[in-house]
Amino acid sequence: MKSLICITPGKLEYREQNTPLPGAGQALLKTRRIGICGTDLHAFEGTQPYFTYPRILGHELAAELVEGPATDGFSIGDPVTFIPYFNCGICIACRNGKTNCCETLKVAGVHIDGGMVEYLTVPANLLVKGNGLDYDALALVEPLAIGAHAVRRANIEENECILVIGAGPIGIGIMEFAAIKGARVIALDTNEIRLAFCRNHLSIQYTINASLADAGAQIKEITNGNWPDVVIDATGNVSAITKGFNYISHGGRYILVGLQKGDVCFSHPEFHRREATLMSSRNATRQDFEFVIHCILNKKIKPANYITHRTAFDKVKDEFASWLNPASGVIKAIVEM
Repeated sequence: MKSLICITPGKLEYREQNTPLPGAGQALLKTRRIGICGTDLHAFEGTQPYFTYPRILGHELAAELVEGPATDGFSIGDPVTFIPYFNCGICIACRNGKTNCCETLKVAGVHIDGGMVEYLTVPANLLVKGNGLDYDALALVEPLAIGAHAVRRANIEENECILVIGAGPIGIGIMEFAAIKGARVIALDTNEIRLAFCRNHLSIQYTINASLADAGAQIKEITNGNWPDVVIDATGNVSAITKGFNYISHGGRYILVGLQKGDVCFSHPEFHRREATLMSSRNATRQDFEFVIHCILNKKIKPANYITHRTAFDKVKDEFASWLNPASGVIKAIVEM
């Protein structure tokens, strides 16, 4: 079978490999769609933490179930996705149901090889039913689940004001789920194409270009001087994260979804004065995956809105670098197998 490997930052290479055989408790999947995410792009750039090379990228997958153990509700040929966070099941996080932050978590396409292959094996207990969704929609469940998890972790309530820093796919998903909760959403980004996307496709009322000198003043005005109840960073950019501390309301919450390699510094006296809450949000759980599928089935989320670029698997090597260019207007690139 053919695979696509990131050999080193900036270098992709197609290789032939043996089709894997499923072991005990595993399922064999035929890849049908692969979503390209920020993790893949950062790995290609060489800026992804926890990353070693060479690595097969890809963890936003839609697939056909080819072989596997008798698993409740699944049949051979079913469209499926899977939870790409391989957890141990025995550490304190797993015992408490937080499988998304297992002590020894292995994420497909990051810590272990991912889905840019024709066939792959995954733990059968991580399969997620397609429930009638097409392959395009199934490939978007995982990134949307990250946004759903962040909103659930932030405990967002109706009529709260939410500032989302970063209007990439994860940030856009956060905006959608915050809006579903009844929150007022402000989108902050430096990319005017993405801000326009938020206005035109998500009906986000407030969009602000972060590069403008008065960006902070605009946020303050929108919130009547109170600042946002919740600030969520979906950039992983240390400068953006640091500025985000300035936007938290007194008693507010700051949730870090984006990830970067270095330290984050902020004024402890100012943070303490506001009695703010700081938390991270990592990956997602099965509950989040199922909520996303529910929202898609009930037309609260339109996956087709996200897909701006589409290509065949044998063209990914040539087109991948172009998706790093903000001018390309890419929100979500989908690879067809």
